[in-house]
Amino acid sequence: MDKELIINSSPSVVEIALLENKKLVEIHSQKTNSSSSVGDVFLGSIKKVMPSLNACFMDIGHRKDAFLHYTDLGPQIKSLIKYSKEVTNGQYSNPLLENFVLEPDNPKNGKVDQVFAKNTQVLVQILKEPISTKGPRLSCELTIPGRFVVMTPFIDIVAVSKKISSADERKRLKLLVESVKPVNFGIIVRTAAEGKKVAEIHNDIRELQEKWTSIYEQLKKTRTPGKVLSEIDKSSTMLRDILNDNFNRIIVDDKVMYQGMKDYLQGIAPDKLKILQFHKGPRPVFDHFDINRQIKASFGKTATMSSGAYIVIEHTEAMHVIDVNSGPKMLRKDQEEAAIAVNLEAAEEIARQLRLRDIGGLIIIDFIDMKSNENRASLFNKMKDFMANDRAQHTILPISKFGLMQITRQRTRPEIAIDILEVCPSCQGSGKSMPSVIVLENIERDLSFILESRQKIKLVLYANPFVYSYIKNGLPSLQMKWWLKHKKWVKVIKDDSLHFFEYKFFDERNDEIRLD
Repeated sequence: MDKELIINSSPSVVEIALLENKKLVEIHSQKTNSSSSVGDVFLGSIKKVMPSLNACFMDIGHRKDAFLHYTDLGPQIKSLIKYSKEVTNGQYSNPLLENFVLEPDNPKNGKVDQVFAKNTQVLVQILKEPISTKGPRLSCELTIPGRFVVMTPFIDIVAVSKKISSADERKRLKLLVESVKPVNFGIIVRTAAEGKKVAEIHNDIRELQEKWTSIYEQLKKTRTPGKVLSEIDKSSTMLRDILNDNFNRIIVDDKVMYQGMKDYLQGIAPDKLKILQFHKGPRPVFDHFDINRQIKASFGKTATMSSGAYIVIEHTEAMHVIDVNSGPKMLRKDQEEAAIAVNLEAAEEIARQLRLRDIGGLIIIDFIDMKSNENRASLFNKMKDFMANDRAQHTILPISKFGLMQITRQRTRPEIAIDILEVCPSCQGSGKSMPSVIVLENIERDLSFILESRQKIKLVLYANPFVYSYIKNGLPSLQMKWWLKHKKWVKVIKDDSLHFFEYKFFDERNDEIRLD
């Protein structure tokens, strides 16, 4: 499977698209001024203990108080509270934990008011971003992820990913990590570590130790709730977590980010430097790789598949409901044969939509009814295969007697919802309107000026799709009228990234002609 990572950067936001076999499967967006993300570590202060919920609300410096449930405290919470207190008070002066005396494990079925008193300060990590009216969800089971391993403090274990199937390789990795891991830290070996050399894994552990040291240094001088460790940016996080041999291109359109990712790749996977490319050219990178078109085709209420079948996605407060419809082509086949064919195609599209929109919580799918138990079992197994590449934790249940499939999928951030309707600049509605006389007058004014001042130029005009259609339609079209008037053919290209009144001229060398 070919994988491509396309990154579009602007001063306010970074957009990241993951393509598998040229098909968009994930879209991520991160504001450059974002105050937090999943994985950030904070020094939090207990604001309110809620025994009835067996949870508490914490101040971590956000506008909304964060939520911490007892089940997210972890067995080592007493050690974490002790460490947070001793470091902030200056009683513990070692960046690592070899001299730290661990506290007894916390019971699984205890009460939160037996652990925390009001204003207790403790290190916490964001588990889920704020969603709707809810603040961030927190965890006290701190994890510091690297390329090959994940480090967890106050625990002395070594675990190996279940996805590494070879018993010999699992044994090798466990012995290797046990020989180099720091005292009172646990290490979880990731799938990416399979086949890696001692030096590579040792370097990864050493970098994680440096991150823990930076937490210690920040904690020493922190007295009020606030951030003590930031997760790396979203693009580097994706590289760290999903980069593998299947990746064949990483495209970046910002020189500063390109250099930053080049340096990051040099550290984690030097052999992958050759697949990193800087996007050049007049067209925006998302238009060049057909991503904007795929976004507009994928984020409606209805998603249509190549066979003509389609799915309808509805959202409620409690769950997400997906209905599978056959379309007109089902009548051409035997009913059972057509049902399984449409359901299999829909299952693949649903698996893509769940990743693309990052839909979490409870999902109910109403597939087309099938009588054959064999077909039902086949659909269930195929759904598991289609969702195998989904990094979010999920559970899939077999089709019920009512013909429904239930899926639960981990929710760590708000669902992605992209408005695909064009907004009319005149009435602010979603209907289509004729291009304003003003924008056409401006285009013709600039066009005349350029052609008169640079007579040998080959001119290209980029315009919003609505303006493009208006220029191209009719007989004679506006484009033909320009040719008759100026004796020059002006090539017109539509650009989805341009707003209604925006347009750009380029010459034959793809250099933009600016008239301001």
